[in-house]
Amino acid sequence: MSTAMVVGGFFGDEGKGKIIAYLAKHDDPEVVARGGVGPNAGHTVVVEDKKYALRMVPSGFVCESARLLVGAGVLVNPDVLKQEVESFGLKGRVGVDKRCGIIEEAHIEEDKKNTYLKGKIGSTGSGCGPANAARAMRTARQAKDVEELQEFLCDVPQEINDALNRGKGVLIEGTQGFGISLLYGTYPFVTSKDTTASQIAADVGIGPTRVDDVAVVFKSFPTRVGEGPFETQMTEAKAAELNIEEFGTVTKRKRRIGQWDGKMAAYSAMINGATMIALSGVDRLDPSCRGASEYEELSKEVKEFVATVEHDTRVPVKLISTGPELSEIVDLRAK
Repeated sequence: MSTAMVVGGFFGDEGKGKIIAYLAKHDDPEVVARGGVGPNAGHTVVVEDKKYALRMVPSGFVCESARLLVGAGVLVNPDVLKQEVESFGLKGRVGVDKRCGIIEEAHIEEDKKNTYLKGKIGSTGSGCGPANAARAMRTARQAKDVEELQEFLCDVPQEINDALNRGKGVLIEGTQGFGISLLYGTYPFVTSKDTTASQIAADVGIGPTRVDDVAVVFKSFPTRVGEGPFETQMTEAKAAELNIEEFGTVTKRKRRIGQWDGKMAAYSAMINGATMIALSGVDRLDPSCRGASEYEELSKEVKEFVATVEHDTRVPVKLISTGPELSEIVDLRAK
């Protein structure tokens, strides 16, 4: 068994939730751990036509035997966490690191009222920016200080490393995307911390030598929610012509649509240390490929696009998502 990590290669919304859920279901890890910023990131998972939108709980919950962990680097909104645990029937499976920062109501109010964050930057208003600022100033509360989180408290790095020492599989879930990393994204139109694989590893307390695979997820047609540069953005008319219209999981804001960006993909793959590429949305390139599960079922156009992605990133494409359902995927990893 091994440690696999999944991160976003563009601006978020790449389809990470689907890829993570597929790997969790297919590879049967003992632990699925979430890194990233906090509840400002939403992952969508579709299982047998039922859609799940998650903001705190790992998307790998679909593996019913997996322990679900929220790493110390993640900000926690107790209300959002508890609501997801209850509505998805996950009681007893979720652990929250005792050192997680807490999002207070005051952080949410500040986020919503701050004209710079809400107006210019396009913040989701979930309180993550102000909460991370409080964390940096050492004034934030931690999960161990919150009574309603006591049942979830654990030491996430210890659990993950113990599982690895027993030879068990671990799946680590990143959030957001490379393009909105505080360090490497389109600053200042970014989230409040780094989002690359190195940061996600630190978030859950795993050393870089214990990560075996980094899957960077790219979307055939990149999208971006909110403000900020988007070099390959197409017009709304062109997006409509291609029948592409999307909305953010958390904010429900309309996503801007773009063309494939090989230069950005290459840089993202390099900094994330990608060992494989997961490609989503190929059914947008050719609707005839919708639902394909074998490489031979893909059209010439899609196969040529896969070759382009591999040429641009110099990393092999191993997972090709052909639709939202978990079964709609071509898995080219060694069996």
